[in-house]
Amino acid sequence: MKVVKVFTFDSSHLLDGHDGKCKNLHGHTYKLEVEVSGKLHDSGPKEGMVIDFSDLKAVVKTHIVDKMDHAFLYNQYNEREATIAKMLEEWQLKTYALTQRTTAEVMSRHIFKVLQSHQLPVTRVRLWETPNSYSEYDENDG
Repeated sequence: MKVVKVFTFDSSHLLDGHDGKCKNLHGHTYKLEVEVSGKLHDSGPKEGMVIDFSDLKAVVKTHIVDKMDHAFLYNQYNEREATIAKMLEEWQLKTYALTQRTTAEVMSRHIFKVLQSHQLPVTRVRLWETPNSYSEYDENDG
């Protein structure tokens, strides 16, 4: 059985060295779909559920949305992006570091791994960067 919950958050980023317009600082309203799978609980307060939607929401909100929403997302190993982040942090503005370029592909994998590390039975993450474009990472992607 699978259940999916959808979230949105707004963030800015840039892709330093990219050969298109995304090399410039810009923002997105991301739509995040988190799929979890498992057997239905046979008894107790969660009977008939894979997971209570409010429990799923709490994990995703705490570990992803609250941290990425209205933050500058950046590659901590990119000198230019890290310099921008340092300046923003000195002004007490929100940043969120990743260990690679902040593409939709890298972000969807990162989100999957973070949620998995918090014992969420996540099986797929779909991250919409625009209304027409998304990246998907699932449990079979390794």
